[in-house]
Amino acid sequence: MSHTIITTSTTTSSSDSGFVSAGYARSVQGMLKIAQVVVLLIAFLCVHISKPTTLTEYSYFEVVTVWFLVVFLIFFIMHIFRLQPKMPCINWTLTEFVHYVIGTILILIASIVVIVKSYGISGLVAGAVFGFIATFLLALNIWMSYKITCGSQPTGAAV
Repeated sequence: MSHTIITTSTTTSSSDSGFVSAGYARSVQGMLKIAQVVVLLIAFLCVHISKPTTLTEYSYFEVVTVWFLVVFLIFFIMHIFRLQPKMPCINWTLTEFVHYVIGTILILIASIVVIVKSYGISGLVAGAVFGFIATFLLALNIWMSYKITCGSQPTGAAV
């Protein structure tokens, strides 16, 4: 009887083995988080600069965009510096998923309010459009995180 022994070896790159995970910024999830932060920043700046000084109807949009901009930036920094394993008492996958769901709903509502109350001011329209783009990016992130978390699981034994 003849036996065959197969050996495999795994190599890791030294760039991601340290304190900072630079590869995350180049991953699809990392680039999506960067795009969300940039689009939310642009949306906030468009509305903040263009709103008439006498109207405070746009404060909701500003608060929502800045809040989620900061939260998503914190999530990005936590992934870059690998801080989730250092705080195991929090389910980070669920926390991010809930933030993305709530952010998608609130930014969509805020963008609708701004587009309805824009009164033809081009900066407000641009801010609302960037709000809708951010809503799309957040929905895409929800879909991707659901697919990763709850997607098809490999079955038991492979023969």
